[in-house]
Amino acid sequence: MATPATNRLEYHISGLCCAEEVNALRKALAPFVTPESLSFDLLNARLMIDPDNDAPPEETIRSAIDSTGMKATPWQEYRQSSSSPNAGSPNRGRTIACVISGVFWAASLVIKLAGGDAGHTRTALIACSAVAILSGWWYIAPRAWSALRRLSPDMNLLMSIALVGAVTIGEWVEAGSVSFLFSFSLLLESWSVSRARRAISALVDMTPKMARVASSCGTCSSMKPVEDVLIGDQIIVKPGEKVPLDGTVETGSTSVNQAPITGESIPVDKNPGDELFAGSINNDGSIQFTVTKCFSDTTLARIISMVEDAQARRAPAEQWVEKFARVYTPAMIVLAALIAVAPPLIFGQPFGHWFYQALVILVIACPCALVISTPMSIVAALAASARMGVLIKGGAWLEAVARVNAVAFDKTGTLTKGQFAVEQVTIESATDENEVLALAAAIERLSEHPLASAVVREADARRIAKSTASEFQAIPGRGAEANVGARHLWIGSPRFEEEKTGKPPASSADSELAQTVLTLGEGETVLGRIRLADQIRDEAPVALEQLQKLGLNSIMLTGDNKRAAAAISKQAGITDY
Repeated sequence: MATPATNRLEYHISGLCCAEEVNALRKALAPFVTPESLSFDLLNARLMIDPDNDAPPEETIRSAIDSTGMKATPWQEYRQSSSSPNAGSPNRGRTIACVISGVFWAASLVIKLAGGDAGHTRTALIACSAVAILSGWWYIAPRAWSALRRLSPDMNLLMSIALVGAVTIGEWVEAGSVSFLFSFSLLLESWSVSRARRAISALVDMTPKMARVASSCGTCSSMKPVEDVLIGDQIIVKPGEKVPLDGTVETGSTSVNQAPITGESIPVDKNPGDELFAGSINNDGSIQFTVTKCFSDTTLARIISMVEDAQARRAPAEQWVEKFARVYTPAMIVLAALIAVAPPLIFGQPFGHWFYQALVILVIACPCALVISTPMSIVAALAASARMGVLIKGGAWLEAVARVNAVAFDKTGTLTKGQFAVEQVTIESATDENEVLALAAAIERLSEHPLASAVVREADARRIAKSTASEFQAIPGRGAEANVGARHLWIGSPRFEEEKTGKPPASSADSELAQTVLTLGEGETVLGRIRLADQIRDEAPVALEQLQKLGLNSIMLTGDNKRAAAAISKQAGITDY
């Protein structure tokens, strides 16, 4: 379907999941559009065509696509149908067919092992094998037929010829096994692509679909799709909402959780002039910012683009198999044809005997083991790694592990727990540590800030009696105030302490321990200070030591500040960060 602004045609192509289908589409569309006008998004099974001014009718292009055995659906129409509640999984039909093929192939194998080569048992064996063959071949047959029509032999055509040959010579169980295993290998590949699509969807979901755009008069606002927001527009973000686009704060102050984008472990204060990233979360203050990048150019959009590129890269072994198949398949078909006709024509041998031998060659030549082993071994390795908490983006990176001599780790949530905890409570005018925690927790129970949650957890862990706060007021980017009993208390950052006491804070974050300090006070009096820090995982130093014994260097990468990076790397035993 052509987009309103351009002559571009965009389609969802059912069955588009690997380079083999891309090549088929290029050949089918070659008579109508130039290769430069074609672009493919494998992860979303999307075809984009930028035709010349004399582009053929859309019906002609769709007909050419359909001739490959794949089905073209206008992209917008597909997006609407796939987002509906009734939209099913694209792999469901392939999975059902593969399961049916596997069950009936197993049944035919049991019958054969039980001696089912005569009478009714032979009939049952053939029936089970036939169901296994047809079910496994169901999604392969259209591709094989398309390859035959285009005179472009591929693995699907060779596999189909092998099936026909096996049935012709009476090897029903072998034909069923070829059909099931080939179908299973394609299902694994399809599953791998779906897994990559889910990963991309998770990234896309980090940003809201709509943005609250302020009117020119500044007194009202309206919701717009993020794709329609222009650079220079004013966006309003309320507490608890996600930032929809990159921009610069114009009015208001707040703290923003931008860990999903930069990796910073604590919320970052944002004031007029500060930069905002799409996908970060506004914690406590309402702000208005100016859009500096369009939807397709945000920091998160570039991250998504890089992940898509990584997911699309196939393992070298898989690429080799594809290149091998392009030469091997036609070579085997030509060889079988020569075996069938050369001896009878040249040496006068019986045609039936050599035709049988040609079919045997085709059955043996079908490289199921090669085709299946590559994706199966890669998927198995990826799944095993995922069960142990290691996510590898694809086969290309899995093979690269063998050549690794250094490992880079993210800090927040990988080397550290990604959750702040109270490490020290110091007393100024308070009676003891428990009083500081009790009063602080009474205020922080009314806040949703991550540091507030850490204070409350510590108070609960010490079983300190709960106090009730009233008239709570959050001060964006600084702290909070509330009444606890007859006392009006405040808690917040060193900057907030300076505002309340009129004096420079006596202590801020500890440069060696990368601690964050919350000050509790009453009027101009400081009652105490609570030091918090992101804690390193217990198993991190042990794992890093084991890597060092294997001869691998460890490096820490983080978007956090240098002080925090230095402290965590020192605790973990990493020299480079």
